Amino acid sequence: MEYLEFELPIKELEEQLQKCMVIGEESEVDVTETCAQIEKKLAQTRKDIYKNLTAWQKVQLSRHPSRPYTMDYINAICGDTFLELHGDRNVKDDKAMVGGLGKIGDQSYMFIGQQKGYNTKTRQYRNFGMANPEGYRKALRLMKSAEKFKIPVVCFVDTPGAYPGIEAEERGQGEAIARNILEMTRLKVPIIVIIIGEGASGGALGIGVGDKVLMLENTWYSVISPESCSSILWRSWEYKEQAAEALKLTATDMKKQGLVDEIVKEPLGGAHTDRKKTFETVADKISSHFEELKKLSPKELVKTRMEKYADMGVFSE
Repeated sequence: MEYLEFELPIKELEEQLQKCMVIGEESEVDVTETCAQIEKKLAQTRKDIYKNLTAWQKVQLSRHPSRPYTMDYINAICGDTFLELHGDRNVKDDKAMVGGLGKIGDQSYMFIGQQKGYNTKTRQYRNFGMANPEGYRKALRLMKSAEKFKIPVVCFVDTPGAYPGIEAEERGQGEAIARNILEMTRLKVPIIVIIIGEGASGGALGIGVGDKVLMLENTWYSVISPESCSSILWRSWEYKEQAAEALKLTATDMKKQGLVDEIVKEPLGGAHTDRKKTFETVADKISSHFEELKKLSPKELVKTRMEKYADMGVFSE
């Protein structure tokens, strides 16, 4: 188990509890009462820490190395029904963007999402979850296939941003993301978007337009990361915590501003502390929202979706 800086009090109490249990096993001393007191204090400490997280702490939690990624959700939700599809039919298969067909119960879905790596080797293989233009074109190809066969689309967003390298720009990174946004607004099948980790900039928007946009509790969604914002405004990364607060990037902020439709509650401590429960919750949310969206005709879907995004940012005094 890896601990973030603000989780260190929890780590200390867990170590104390472990030592207490070892003493009880290795000697005849009754440590039941002591262990119970530590457990009580541990439960309260967990509650106090996770119920009062700052924006920056939520950003850290969204990047937790043990947090489940897109393929973890797909494999858990679909089991052996998932069939991954590859390539953009133009350049190559982008490993940072994954997609394919899978089932929840008897209903088929087209799943698409950014995939990060678990260690140095797989992080390089997945390009740290930063897709190239061919990744977004692959995503669009899969969406168009889903539209052709009247299959709903589910997008998992988890990226620090689209790949900013010169070769990506040469192959039309900006155009690929803009094309996806345009095509997603008028896709004639239901689109459900779930932000499961980081939702940064155009890299997230490239698969982020949906009839229903959900955010897990400890995720963030913003035009720029706190570190990059800090480096631009203060010429230093030291002010990333203030930047995180100012950007209003948490799920609560997004919901308050009407930019997402629902916040999906996570287990106490984050999605990685109880993966099974998280996967079950996400699967239930996908199914329930699809049941609602399938009642709409293709024309109504597109009209409602376009109106939803056209209304964003509009206010009256």
